[in-house]
Amino acid sequence: MNIKVNNINFSYSGTPILKDVDFTVEQGELLAILGPNGAGKTTLLKCMNAIHRPGKGSVLVKEKDVFKLASDDIARLIGYVPQRVEPARLTVFDAVLMGRKPHIKWRVRDHDICIVDAALKRLSLDHLSLRYIDLLSGGELQKVSIARALVQEPDVLLLDEPTSSLDLKNQLEILRTVRAVVKGHKVSAIMTMHDLNTALRYADKFIFLKSGTVCGCGGKNSISPEIIEQVYGVEVEIEMRKGCPVIHPVEDLEALDYEQEHSHKHLHEMRQ
Repeated sequence: MNIKVNNINFSYSGTPILKDVDFTVEQGELLAILGPNGAGKTTLLKCMNAIHRPGKGSVLVKEKDVFKLASDDIARLIGYVPQRVEPARLTVFDAVLMGRKPHIKWRVRDHDICIVDAALKRLSLDHLSLRYIDLLSGGELQKVSIARALVQEPDVLLLDEPTSSLDLKNQLEILRTVRAVVKGHKVSAIMTMHDLNTALRYADKFIFLKSGTVCGCGGKNSISPEIIEQVYGVEVEIEMRKGCPVIHPVEDLEALDYEQEHSHKHLHEMRQ
């Protein structure tokens, strides 16, 4: 067990947001947290990183209680990539180098420089290393944030919608990179996502959150039309393609078009 989330409960101003959330992630596993807007996905990541302090529960990384550690110690264990990164007047290289802060005592070493260079190349950012991050596109800025988390050399990566601002090519590049890091370096990664089919393609395990409660947890075989309808309120079908489940909404588009056409016609007649 690389990380264990145990009975997490969290409230905002007395309103429960997370309720008795439990799960574990092993080394070399990539877990996707799925659920509708407002389900508590981002809040859960922030609790795991001790940005939020839950009213009840614990988070253990390699049997160390995150809530009892200093911030630098947490940063050596957990790399966190938020949804939004505020641009600043820093070069790409310096912004990624900041991820080495928990490991730097007196000065930046050649070893630190090599780790940053490797991360920039891995994410195809090396040609931008001297550009200021406040001049980057949203997608490039997101990749810088991921590179900064990678150079922390953490045991656990937390990624909050890591592909939300990226085009299709960069989405695939980022998720391939995350998966390669997870498998090659035996770390754990936990990411929130909205795209179910992309999650099914790259993740090993899944948690479905609804109203702060875990409604389902397991591998690809645990994904069913029933759990998706329960969580999202949408009827779907699931088919296998090249060994991977693919989710399709059950919706008769011809009937929908017919209904909209007659609705517009009725409205036009009423106006006359």
